[in-house]
Amino acid sequence: MPKVYDKVTGKIKPDWLKIKLHNCQQYADVAKIVEKHALHTICSSGMCPNKAECWSRKTATFMVMGDVCTRGCRFCATKTGKPLPLDCSEPERVARSISLMGLRHAVITSVTRDDLPDQGAAHWAAVVEAVRKANPRTTVELLIADMDARPELLDVILASKPDILGHNIETVERLTPQVRSRARYRTSLETISYIASHGGVAKSGIMVGLGESREEVLQTLRDLRAAGCRIVTLGQYLQPTLDHWPVAEYVTPEQFDRYRELALEMGFSYVASAPLVRSSYLAEQALDSLNE
Repeated sequence: MPKVYDKVTGKIKPDWLKIKLHNCQQYADVAKIVEKHALHTICSSGMCPNKAECWSRKTATFMVMGDVCTRGCRFCATKTGKPLPLDCSEPERVARSISLMGLRHAVITSVTRDDLPDQGAAHWAAVVEAVRKANPRTTVELLIADMDARPELLDVILASKPDILGHNIETVERLTPQVRSRARYRTSLETISYIASHGGVAKSGIMVGLGESREEVLQTLRDLRAAGCRIVTLGQYLQPTLDHWPVAEYVTPEQFDRYRELALEMGFSYVASAPLVRSSYLAEQALDSLNE
């Protein structure tokens, strides 16, 4: 059997990172909805390995406020530069697309908009309002930037009452200055802490395989839990292009299982930990677990 190599890193890609084919018709249906309503998705912009599976289940993670980010993190495939002005019709288009897909749980993320005075907080609130109006039975999960941990901005988003409010810490403290652009580890923790202490269900995500140690991952989990984070995801980092941060290690499924066990022992309500897990992957299961 021939060996499979990662096209970017040249490393031998392990079997557990192979992606299966899925229902082509349902994939096409989602693609048409996304194109018709001129939407952006992190599935495409972030080169998510689960795009085929999720779109084949007639779900997608919407990305609002454009597809150009004001930050240039070394792990992220999303374009960076000067974004266009906000589109006031976007909340309604996202809401309509969620209706057409018949989503029970909608996950919405965004690029970072440091160029805006409120970093997009009011737009976030408008998106949630439009989604709730058009889809009263759909639960809503937001994945936001750190908003510089500014209480007045986070309050605007919290007031829209998303069912889950997430912010990804992404990596361990030591690697944060090298991997993330402008973001600070402690600022991310402050954002998560504010969400948790002001009535929100806080969620975060960690990538592994960037060169961190096992103990650093566990310390990050401890820091998140101490900040009040209830839901956490752990997944394998995959290098999008040669210009991005290199993969240091392909972490085994067994190690991901161990991280999950230890995180649950720390008191997290829900933990998704596997090589292809991303923050929005099967996100509705986290909400279901909180309601059990």
